[in-house]
Amino acid sequence: MEFAHPLFFWLLLVIPVMVAWYIWREQKLQGTLSVSAVKGFSLSSKSILPRMRHLAIVLRSLAVAALIVALARPQTSLSWQNTTTEGIDIVIASDISGSMLAEDFTPNRLEAGKNIAIDFIKARPDDRIGLVIFSGESFTQCPLTIDHDVLINLFKDVKNGMIDDGTAIGMGLATAVNRLKDSEAKSKVIILLTDGSNNTGSIPPITAAEIAKQFNIRVYTVGIGTHGYAPYPIQTPFGIQYQRMPVDVDEGTLTKIADITGGKYFRATDNRTLKNIYEHIDQMEKAKIAVTQYHKKTELFLPFALIALLCLTAEFLLKNTWLKGALT
Repeated sequence: MEFAHPLFFWLLLVIPVMVAWYIWREQKLQGTLSVSAVKGFSLSSKSILPRMRHLAIVLRSLAVAALIVALARPQTSLSWQNTTTEGIDIVIASDISGSMLAEDFTPNRLEAGKNIAIDFIKARPDDRIGLVIFSGESFTQCPLTIDHDVLINLFKDVKNGMIDDGTAIGMGLATAVNRLKDSEAKSKVIILLTDGSNNTGSIPPITAAEIAKQFNIRVYTVGIGTHGYAPYPIQTPFGIQYQRMPVDVDEGTLTKIADITGGKYFRATDNRTLKNIYEHIDQMEKAKIAVTQYHKKTELFLPFALIALLCLTAEFLLKNTWLKGALT
């Protein structure tokens, strides 16, 4: 409950003044009488009327208090809001080639990329997000969806070997563009993550970037891999052995893709820097949410006004009937 005019509560100070005046008047009206014995007044002392003579001031005080509350206009407020999200459509295009198993990230590049991307997805509940994976070829693992639980489960199922090995960056980017080209979102974004150079596929990366530009799709490219050499697991008859492999991220091509589409190129050399990159992208691509609030108020002054009326009516009737003898 809230009050439209709470300043009226200052009028409650009238009540103690009114009660004080009543007490003062009662004392002034009291007289003294000397008698030799009180035996003749015994029946009168058993009557409750003298004790009830103060009921009138009680009723009057309650009436004034209720009237003041009514003047303050008590109200109940029912509110709700409509949230409209302009929305951003995002497709994550992730390289799952064999080189993504290198362990310069924890536990490796592929798993680190998955885990950090899943945290990114969880932090953006209002956006439609899809997933494209690529290696020697590319396909859509999950189309654009607001059901992020499904997306995350499909992302967790991604592993190396799902498609032929290789690094078809152009094909991965083109597939992601195809998923976004018909989108009516205010902003369309691709996050392209790879650790190598384009070495297969029928669409060159720069051509795919030009297509993305035509559809107003912004591409953030992420080169993943440390500088120099990285430990790469190799299956041998004697179990898993590690070989140091050179890290070959085509930073020139990735930078050009980002420049063409109005995005930005990032280099991730470990889990922490990759997480920071996703956080940076998250800040640059925040969805704009417009909130419209509605309030419905219900006036509650009438019950208090009725209480005041009933108290004043009761006081008038009692003073002129039952309490008439006690007050004279």
